[in-house]
Amino acid sequence: MKLYFAPGACSLNPHILLRESGLKFDLVKVDLSTHKTDKGADYYGINPKGYVPALELDNGEVLTENPAIAQYIADQKPDSKLAPANGTLERYRLQEWLGFIGTEIHKQFSPLFRPGMTDAEKQPYFEKIGKRFDYVVKKLQGKQFLMGEHFSAPDAYLFVMLGWTDHVGMDMSKWPELKAYQGRIASRPAVKEVLAAEFGKA
Repeated sequence: MKLYFAPGACSLNPHILLRESGLKFDLVKVDLSTHKTDKGADYYGINPKGYVPALELDNGEVLTENPAIAQYIADQKPDSKLAPANGTLERYRLQEWLGFIGTEIHKQFSPLFRPGMTDAEKQPYFEKIGKRFDYVVKKLQGKQFLMGEHFSAPDAYLFVMLGWTDHVGMDMSKWPELKAYQGRIASRPAVKEVLAAEFGKA
């Protein structure tokens, strides 16, 4: 398999899951400003949507979108416990989390990466994200991770979103529980490997 990624982008999510799963894969870096891979290939020819992540399977098929890629990776290694079994209520809870993070948190961040946004322009987005974080904190009460005591696919996705708060200047002092949660995930060996591979540091 090949994971097409850009450092620090939401492709960090499946990168974490691939390393957590122990599956073999290659990394292909994409420059999102030129839409070229590190070897000069036209990324639109790989993923016409133009954004990361994209996962090229061994049969040549290309899978896109974080929730789909996350579940595909998890299903290749059921023993990893990255996702509950298909058909169970727990699996639908996992899909619920992936959908919530993708639509209610991830998409609120997207405008914040526009160059030149003022603090005043950012504030409404911070408020929306903050309400989502309030919900997450309530659901995390008494649990180590979103689905309970085991790290799973939605945790990797939320970890990426929490990392973005630094980049956009969002004050996280109101949510110490999320900072502690972020720290638990950052301390995982697979996550350290990912950060080293993408940023050259653990």
